Amino acid sequence: MTLTYIYAESTAVVGPLAVFSEPHAYDLCSLHGERLKVPHGWKVIRHELTGDEPGPSEDDLMAIADAVREVAAQEVEEVDGNSSQNSQSSIGRRGHLRAVPS
Repeated sequence: MTLTYIYAESTAVVGPLAVFSEPHAYDLCSLHGERLKVPHGWKVIRHELTGDEPGPSEDDLMAIADAVREVAAQEVEEVDGNSSQNSQSSIGRRGHLRAVPS
């Protein structure tokens, strides 16, 4: 689920997982999406999933796979000592995906 705040309208929208990064949008697990509380005076709009929604496209899946491969390759270089970057500088961000070192 993705939570999007619309401050000008005092509204929170909870809907399907977003496919692109947007300001004031946050991905939530289903448990936290169900328990969402908003400030007093705000309204919540929930877009329930029916199961008929299209899944990610092949391009979306390939972009995720490429991002994972890229991060994995950087980690292998660091372990082998071929990279001069420390672990803090290897944290990467690509769209709404973020690789965090373990």
